[in-house]
Amino acid sequence: MAKIKNVAVQMDHVSGISIAGDSTFAMSLEAQARGYKLFHYTPDKLTMRDGTIFATVEEMALRDVKGDHFTLGTPERIDLATIDVVLLRQDPPFDMAYITSTHLLERIHPKTLVVNDPAWVRNSPEKIFVTEFADLMPQTLITRDPAEIARFRAEMGDIILKPLYGNGGAGVFHSSRDDRNFSSLLEMFAQMFREPYIAQQYLPDVRKGDKRIILVDGKPVGAINRVPAEHDSRSNMHVGGRAEATELTAREREICERIGPSLRERGFLLVGIDVIGDYMTEINVTSPTGIREVKKFGGADIAALLWDAIEAKKS
Repeated sequence: MAKIKNVAVQMDHVSGISIAGDSTFAMSLEAQARGYKLFHYTPDKLTMRDGTIFATVEEMALRDVKGDHFTLGTPERIDLATIDVVLLRQDPPFDMAYITSTHLLERIHPKTLVVNDPAWVRNSPEKIFVTEFADLMPQTLITRDPAEIARFRAEMGDIILKPLYGNGGAGVFHSSRDDRNFSSLLEMFAQMFREPYIAQQYLPDVRKGDKRIILVDGKPVGAINRVPAEHDSRSNMHVGGRAEATELTAREREICERIGPSLRERGFLLVGIDVIGDYMTEINVTSPTGIREVKKFGGADIAALLWDAIEAKKS
């Protein structure tokens, strides 16, 4: 039997989520269904005092009812080492605030199981970790040198330019060889970001969809295809992408087999990878999404599979 009684969820405030497609909500509902006591807290409520990690939490009850999906109890300050499992689920950006959270949570892991492993989350930024599998990716450049990006675009023709630590499709641009706004785009990136940017070969197959594949403990358990809107290069559903049912191809299974051992070595119990055509573009380890969409289209109950894996770790 699993040795789990209580679960704390570090997340953006539950009041602001859209439950129809929120993976954290699905994971928390499943924990509640298994009889675990749920506690909710936001990252700003995390505290270290003399080496002990505290959080001001509220007991949380959930309902799968739009507009009436949660009840929170009275705030209380607890030692997170007394919690069995912490779900690290706030959304990026992957900035210094996020990184600091991982340093604090690392103090209680693995006695308190943090999902995903905070040290490896910190050391595996999604657009950098993926470069360990360069032969599975489209051609990719990481730099903030405008001359390097210009050379890359001249070689590739069409490119995608995006922030290295962005999320949700924000700041993603498709720039063609004759794009007269290219210099202005680079100037804007230079003003907005201190970090390097990422440029990738544009893959025309994105018009057929950007597939999100979800892996639990290194094994693929479900996928959803996300098709961009007609006048957008981004497939993210909150910017107009359309979800549709899909199956894994032989190439996608090959990709999952290649990366699976590395995911398990890093203690990543829940991962979402993005695949366009035959190429993987990202490995998402912070707060992967897609759980509810997979189940909606007749796929696996990934929240249940995840908690099976967590229980196996805690048994």
